[in-house]
Amino acid sequence: MWFQKEVTLAARKRGFHLVTDEIVRQLPELRKLKLGLLNVFIKHSSASLTINENADPTVRVDFESFFNHAVPENEPYYQHTYEGSDDMPAHLKSSILGSSLTIPVTQGDLNLGIWQGVYLCEHRNHGGARTLVLTLQGE
Repeated sequence: MWFQKEVTLAARKRGFHLVTDEIVRQLPELRKLKLGLLNVFIKHSSASLTINENADPTVRVDFESFFNHAVPENEPYYQHTYEGSDDMPAHLKSSILGSSLTIPVTQGDLNLGIWQGVYLCEHRNHGGARTLVLTLQGE
């Protein structure tokens, strides 16, 4: 079986946000699979996806702090600046973290570790709603 759909995540402030439950809620077809894979792709170049700690919110705060330090705004060598000081760093952060995830599906659920969750990494101050393409394959 193959299935694909686009879903829209509500606009969020800059930072790292758990969206695992929101993805699962918008994908009831997941329950039909005994074994498979879910590919999650974000259709934006200034936001990204990753999997990490889902219990302690300070992890997400530390992620934001680290990436703001590693990829600062207002660098004199940035040429792509006409969309704001957060735009070019957002593109860089998105490329570092990535635009897609592949997650195993077992018995109708995402087969993540007990402390793992899917993050929407919003790198813009005002990024807006984000569109994901969800592609399921399996049996």
